[in-house]
Amino acid sequence: MKSFQRALGQIAEVRGISPEVIIETLEAAIATAYKKDYGQKGQKIKAKFNPVSGDVKFWQVKLVVDESMLYTEEEIEALKEKKIMPSEDFDRVVEGQEAPKKVVYNPEKHVMLDEAKKKNLDIKLGEELEIPLVSKQDYGRIAAQTAKQVILQKIREAEKDVIASEYRSKEGEIISGIVQRIEGNTALIDIGKTLGILNKEEQIPGEFYRQGQRLKFYILKVQETPKGSVVLLSRAYPKLVSRLFELEVPEISSSIVVINSISREPGFRTKMAVSSTEERIDPIGSCVGQRGTRIMAVINELGGEKIDVIAFDKDPEKFITNALSPAKVAGVKIEDKNTAVVFVNEDQLSLAIGKDGRNVRLASNLTGWKIDVKANKPILQKNAETNAESSGNKDEKSEEEKPKRKIRKSKKTKEVEEALESKEEPPVESIDVAQDKEKVEEASTEGKPEETK
Repeated sequence: MKSFQRALGQIAEVRGISPEVIIETLEAAIATAYKKDYGQKGQKIKAKFNPVSGDVKFWQVKLVVDESMLYTEEEIEALKEKKIMPSEDFDRVVEGQEAPKKVVYNPEKHVMLDEAKKKNLDIKLGEELEIPLVSKQDYGRIAAQTAKQVILQKIREAEKDVIASEYRSKEGEIISGIVQRIEGNTALIDIGKTLGILNKEEQIPGEFYRQGQRLKFYILKVQETPKGSVVLLSRAYPKLVSRLFELEVPEISSSIVVINSISREPGFRTKMAVSSTEERIDPIGSCVGQRGTRIMAVINELGGEKIDVIAFDKDPEKFITNALSPAKVAGVKIEDKNTAVVFVNEDQLSLAIGKDGRNVRLASNLTGWKIDVKANKPILQKNAETNAESSGNKDEKSEEEKPKRKIRKSKKTKEVEEALESKEEPPVESIDVAQDKEKVEEASTEGKPEETK
């Protein structure tokens, strides 16, 4: 038994399964082998293994029932006419039907309440009665093979449960994986202990995967399927970006820089709003890194997807203005609840809206506001009208001033002319030359002596 204990420990360590689960698996396999060689059809055999002594005990398990829980012969015939097969098990559920309220009596599976009371007075309706069986040590080859298959199957199932539980605890985290193969539009990713599933809708548009390629994935969830548990992965989920920044930016992992919100259109652009819990720390600079090393590491992991790191602000107007980056916003008008009208200059309109409306759509998702972007035409027209009026006034003023200058000039000239006209010239006496000559001659004659004859 010491060798058995060592083997039990080795299996538990290698498979990652607890020894108790392995013992339960072994008991189920022994019970199956017992039923194969010594049991009857329809029996439910239970085995109990003692790992210390190596002894095994067996019981037959029967369900305690009464008349109200059993179909009558008439009811059985009626069900057969309707092509409905009555069940012998309460726990057997047929797809599309409820669990049976009655069963067909089988002496190997059921025991009436009055008979069960003879062996156990405390037993109640619906409980299981365990009837001891003779232990057997010798089993045939077929029974041994059956037990082996049961052990392998049970261990495989237990192993899958352990793996599923492990990855279920990692939901919401990122994991590094290697592309193992492509099946149609689905990529199967080796993530260590199991294969992850990357469906088409969780892939980055335009991204192609090749066998052996190592990438980082976001663990969406562990989903239960008819074939077992599967780990669903994503490359398109927005939180993949924030998790990648947590790996690259120590300030985020230490909660100094906080990612307030994130909006993403995978393969094209991501907008991420960040803030700092310490004034001395620049949240945008921390995410970008020296010479852009931190943000480039994330961009390269996402295949060149553009990333805008936005400063978060409690003021909606400022936050919306930041979110529409790289467009320059002229003004924001808050209207109804969660609705804002953003005005931009005409040369910034296409940049604010973005290709296929992507920039404004990402900004709207990032801020949680419905954003309506409009060209700043009213302001432009008003400015133009104001300029036109001012220029018109200047022209009118200049036109008015010009005549005034002329009038003043002409008035001055007129005054000068009037002054010149009003000024009297000294009178000029007219001279009679002939009269003056006679006077001169008379004067000269009077002054001469008379001639003697």
